[in-house]
Amino acid sequence: MTTLTTHLLRPVPPFDFAQTLGFLGGFPPTHGEQQLGARSLTKAVRIYGQTVGFDLHPVGTVEAPELTCELFADGPLRPGVEEAALERVRFFLSLDEDLNPFYALAQRDAPFQKVLRHLYGYHQVKFLTPFENACWAVLTQRTPGEVARAMKRRLVETYGGSVQTPSGPLWAFPEPADLADITAAQLAALLGNPRKGEYLNAVVRASLQVEENWLRQGPYDEVKAWLRGIRGLGEWSTTFVLLRGLGRMEGAVLDSQGSLFTREMMRSAARVYGPLGFEALRAHAHYYGDWQGYWAHYLRAAG
Repeated sequence: MTTLTTHLLRPVPPFDFAQTLGFLGGFPPTHGEQQLGARSLTKAVRIYGQTVGFDLHPVGTVEAPELTCELFADGPLRPGVEEAALERVRFFLSLDEDLNPFYALAQRDAPFQKVLRHLYGYHQVKFLTPFENACWAVLTQRTPGEVARAMKRRLVETYGGSVQTPSGPLWAFPEPADLADITAAQLAALLGNPRKGEYLNAVVRASLQVEENWLRQGPYDEVKAWLRGIRGLGEWSTTFVLLRGLGRMEGAVLDSQGSLFTREMMRSAARVYGPLGFEALRAHAHYYGDWQGYWAHYLRAAG
């Protein structure tokens, strides 16, 4: 592990790095894919075909937050990689999101106060990339979590990359370009599942043809339709990627009364508001407007 550059990141306050660590410690899709300390996070990401590690430590406070970020790799950073890696870290941890408008709405939602106190300063931890999120959505469909994680591990160790640390190698999920020449049959053989091989291949092909900035910033309905058009991504998977891979919190999270996502939300909301019908739940979501995705995420993250 050779530190190449050190940076100071300033998240938009309030920001509590302890909340970040707590979420990652209980997030099954990335279990074992990063090193978590009492006050540190070390993880790796693929950037333009190079594997880069980042090591984060808090040096500020919740109301005046700062993080040191050390980038490291097994060789010199290629042109553009340093800037892209820092931008990826900021996006991954939602460092630039101003939660104050969300918190102002939440202050007028009495039952939600317990959730707000519990998660104060928590900025959504996304998947490192929307591509990884979409692949995970495919791997976990009708599949036990442990089996899906084993499939993901094979995918990472075959087509991703790693960097060395004193505690051993840190693996990074592949970029779409890493899988550009891999066929659906090869993916099916690796995963032991022909359908998942076909669906993963469809995600790769689609991801190679789109700019991530458009997915993040393009018209919500168009981005949603694009995701929904990828073979293997249904309604739940599309909502999952919009929220957790792209941070698109502004869209309706309760489109359908019978959807899996709505049923999950009803269970989470019942712990805070008591039993709710669909219309009552949708009224709560609509109250939060462009922040309803964050409201939904806080409900689920609060357990």
